[in-house]
Amino acid sequence: MDLLRHLRHFAVVAQELHFGRAAEVLGIAQPPLSQSVQRLERELGVELFDRSRRRVRLTPAGALLLDQARGLLAAEQRMRTLARLVREGALGVLRAGVPPETPAVVLQALLRALTEQLPGLDVDLQELTTGEQLRALADARLDVGLVHHPVEAPDLRFGPVVRTRLGVLLPRASPLARRAELAPADLAGHDLVLPPRPTAPGWHDHVLDVCGRHGFTPARVRHARDTEFLLGLVLAGQGVAFEPESTARREARVVWRPLTGHPLHRSTSAAWPAQSPHPAAERFAAIAAATLEERAPQPMSVPQADQDRPWSVVYAPHPADAGW
Repeated sequence: MDLLRHLRHFAVVAQELHFGRAAEVLGIAQPPLSQSVQRLERELGVELFDRSRRRVRLTPAGALLLDQARGLLAAEQRMRTLARLVREGALGVLRAGVPPETPAVVLQALLRALTEQLPGLDVDLQELTTGEQLRALADARLDVGLVHHPVEAPDLRFGPVVRTRLGVLLPRASPLARRAELAPADLAGHDLVLPPRPTAPGWHDHVLDVCGRHGFTPARVRHARDTEFLLGLVLAGQGVAFEPESTARREARVVWRPLTGHPLHRSTSAAWPAQSPHPAAERFAAIAAATLEERAPQPMSVPQADQDRPWSVVYAPHPADAGW
């Protein structure tokens, strides 16, 4: 017996005290409603309504049962609501990966947006490279991640892609820093600092391919997983790096110069399993894309003064720089 359905019918009749009106409220015919209440009475072994007069009245047993029925029906509604929220990804735990170089302001904005839009969702944010995220997604240790393209993974689905323009990171003392922009071929003879290939194989190969097509074959590829280590190598003259402009703002002795024609962009999107995805994965993808778009800094033009003498207000001129 569908107890909850019969209790729902009983509660509506008890409210209306009229089978005809109750049938209209429930959207069913009166005979099936009467049969439903009668079946509940047989199941419980008591009469719930006094039908001996023209008016329908609750019996003492019916009056006692009504409070219990309302409590059960309210509990059912709460359970259905809870299940719907879990199904829609508004409740539960979401294991999400983000790249290690993600700026703090972006992480703050992303977590704030997730809290505002999915307040019941517990987001377990993990710092993982693209390669680590792809392995964790394949092993079901991660529900969704922010990965750098290109990514070859037919078993994954991807959210909206956000493109960030990349330029060249150079020491301020480098002669190339005097230029407003640089072509990749201008970097000939320099080493290139890149994350190790396993961290993002597709991206690593894409960068080297773009360099080769634009006349820059690095003398040597040096690897840096951590942004601070990357900046240290650039400062030490151990290579140049292709990064967003925001990376240069972390170190005053480094400059960022745009690439002529903008041949390099970092494309980032959320990725999640195509089979049995977490209910909140697609919502996370949309929120993350909107956050990245909103927080993406606009590249600044290089003023003439900065081309001739970078940050001369901050740094006193060195005798060796007299030719500036």
